[in-house]
Order: sequence, then structure tokens, then C-alpha cells
Amino acid sequence: MSPSRTAGALLLLLFTASGCASLIYEIVWLQRLGLSLGASSVSLAILLTSFMVGMCLGSSAFPRCVSPKWHPLAVYSVLELLIAACGLIIHGALPAVGKLYWSLAAHGSADLVARAGVALIVLLPPTALMGATLPAISRLFVSSATGMSPLGRFYAANTLGAVVGCLASGLYLLRLHDVAIATGVAV
Repeated sequence: MSPSRTAGALLLLLFTASGCASLIYEIVWLQRLGLSLGASSVSLAILLTSFMVGMCLGSSAFPRCVSPKWHPLAVYSVLELLIAACGLIIHGALPAVGKLYWSLAAHGSADLVARAGVALIVLLPPTALMGATLPAISRLFVSSATGMSPLGRFYAANTLGAVVGCLASGLYLLRLHDVAIATGVAV
């Protein structure tokens, strides 16, 4: 069920935009959660670990949780809409999350557990959805006679979008605008 050439190019562009949005979200969330949970190397490690755990869980859980009977583009569209909804919810909820964390904050290992717990609660839903996007789009393609699949192009396009998202958020959006604008661009 491979898409036509035009549809494939459009999907490639959308997957590039998805990578861009994902990294804009990640950088905004790292900045905002760093302010809420404390800006230290430990906080950064916890946040990055939470992001990667969510991506990994989404990627591995997707084939088990989503029936192959559903059209891949419909599933992909729903995933992207849910990611955007999570982006908006997290943007609005982070001030309350920071207050909750500081009410629970302790010292030593209890503090690390609290930071990790807060980061996982906040980041797991959207990052699991992000992790499911590549498996969702992969169902759209069938391997060619030589065993090659265009999926590699989608992965490369998503990675290129991620680089653009890093540059756009770090060098432009968060320097000249605020996190609300950056989140709006990602949505």
C-alpha cells in the first residue's frame, strides 16, 4: 500500500515538520521543566532520560496496542493531533507542576525520585505518542523487490526536521520570543 509519488512527497514533508515540532517541544519542555525542577546536570539527565524512555515505550508498544486493520495515515494523524494537544496541555500545566514539585521537594535521593517522577508524569504521554509515529508511518510502506523500503527516507527527513527544530527553537524562537510562541509554532 505505498502512496503515490505526490502523496509520498507530502508525507515526507509532514514527517519533517513532525521532527521539527518534536524537538521544539523537547527544548521548550526542558527549559520550562528546568525552571520548575531546578536547572542542574542531574535535572537535565532526568529530563532527557524521561524523553527517551517515552519515545522507546511508544515505539515498542505501538505494534501491540494498535491494530494493523486501522489505516496508517488515520493512526498517524491521530497521533500528531494528540501530541499537539499534549503540547498545549503541558504548556498550561507546567506552572502547577512546578508548584507541586516544590511542595514535595526534599533533599538527597528523595529529591531525585521526586524530580524523575514529575518528569515522567509530564513527559511520558507526549513522548510515547512521538515514539509511535515512525511505527505508524512504517505500516504504510511495503518493501520493494530488493528488500529496500522508503522508510529510511522518512527517518532521515524526521531527523532533518529535528535539527531544524533545535536550531529554530534555540537560536530564534526562545531568543526573540517566549515559550508560548515556540509552543504555538510546534503545535
